[in-house]
Amino acid sequence: MSKQYVYFFSKENADGSAQMKDILGGKGANLAEMSRIGLPVPPGFTISAEMCDYYSRHNNQYPPELEGQVKEALERLEKIRERKLGDARKPLLVSVRSGAAISMPGMMDTVLNLGLNDETVLGLAEETSNPRFAWDAYRRFIQMFGDVVLEIPHEKFEHTLEEIKREIAKNKGIENAENLKQEQLNKVVPDTALDVEHLQELVKKYKKIYEDFGKKFPQDAYEQLWMAINAVFGSWNNERAIKYREINEIKGLLGTAVNVQSMVFGNMGDDSGTGVGFTRNPSTGENKLYGEYLLNAQGEDVVAGIRTPKPVDKLKDEMPKIHEELLKVKQILENHYKDVQDFEFTIERGKLWMLQTRTGKRTAQAAVKIAVDMVKEGLIDKKTAVLRVQPKQLEQLLHPTFDPEEESKANPIATGLPASPGAGTGKVVFDADTAEEWAKNNEKVILVRIETSPEDIGGMAVSRGILTARGGMTSHAAVVARGMGIPCGAGAGEIFVDYAKKQFKV
Repeated sequence: MSKQYVYFFSKENADGSAQMKDILGGKGANLAEMSRIGLPVPPGFTISAEMCDYYSRHNNQYPPELEGQVKEALERLEKIRERKLGDARKPLLVSVRSGAAISMPGMMDTVLNLGLNDETVLGLAEETSNPRFAWDAYRRFIQMFGDVVLEIPHEKFEHTLEEIKREIAKNKGIENAENLKQEQLNKVVPDTALDVEHLQELVKKYKKIYEDFGKKFPQDAYEQLWMAINAVFGSWNNERAIKYREINEIKGLLGTAVNVQSMVFGNMGDDSGTGVGFTRNPSTGENKLYGEYLLNAQGEDVVAGIRTPKPVDKLKDEMPKIHEELLKVKQILENHYKDVQDFEFTIERGKLWMLQTRTGKRTAQAAVKIAVDMVKEGLIDKKTAVLRVQPKQLEQLLHPTFDPEEESKANPIATGLPASPGAGTGKVVFDADTAEEWAKNNEKVILVRIETSPEDIGGMAVSRGILTARGGMTSHAAVVARGMGIPCGAGAGEIFVDYAKKQFKV
């Protein structure tokens, strides 16, 4: 009998469990575990991290049995979802995501909405009676596939989107539309302002970008799937992932697993949305549901910081039933895992879906409070509590903070969200490479970005503080800074960052 490389998960059955992190990665193991404990998880399958190890040791080739195992799991998924990959009338769409045994936020690759092409987009539009949603999903997929799988610079797609938004702004009669900074433009013309015709035009222009780089967008959904799987396995050895492992002293892992999961959509209208939550506040340790969400959006909109999301408390007013469900999920996750969980969720037409959970990264102050509180609540014993506070975190407790008296006299020039606590001073730099270069010469630096991306990891690690114009408390900058104990102010919308002039102004 051939070795098992593919593990299925659904409400009916999960081959894996939380104990299998070494081979299924944290994401795959926890998707299986959440399925087992009855949480609403879209079905899918995980290709084990053993395959990543095989792939890198065999010159990017797979053993012959893998294709058959993937095909079998895909057919099982198609049967459960009652739709087929590449079918013109009822297409199955999937996400393809990485997941190593130790969480590495944003360092490896993700592709959403896979399975869309020129035919299936029409089928999806007809089936949902929502052409705007279908074309929005398609333009997102073409952009993400081009960036992640074919390594076309994502700025090319962003620039094209910006051009269309400027055109909309001009047609709306918005003054000085031509010269609006990107943050201002996104406020007056958010992504949701693009109608079907704009999105169709974007798709056409995005395909032209492929051609400019000598590439072709693949229309075959099965080909898309294998190209995405290759890209995720390949991302284990990309520069930012290697650097993250070095900085965080992560050693001895097989590689990343690949999770192929049925898509659920947060961008189907105002009864849909996406968010990131923590079962407790990762900055302070307070025992209260914490997180952010966006309505009519997909997951990358929250973590990438492209739109500044709303605090999860506001869901009480906008979707009280979903807020109630999230409070129940918080309790189930903590009772089961006995630790703070960082989870992703999607709301599709008023139904809540859980997309992942993992142990939540937290500040040193939060780690101490959470450990003490969980002993008092009877969730963990004292020995476990002591082990929950890492030696490096104790060092963070001694990090500088502002003198409260001096701070009360100071006149701030702008405010953002307190994504990671502490205080830092230094010379402002606007890109990660400069931050690393200056830090080597013992210069103290503050990294200022419109928003951070995983490529910035090296510069973030050497900075005394991080400031971003966009993003929220669960954006990439916030999560990474908290994990590293670096002060971070996120979503300071009053600042305008000009990379060309190397300056920011308020």
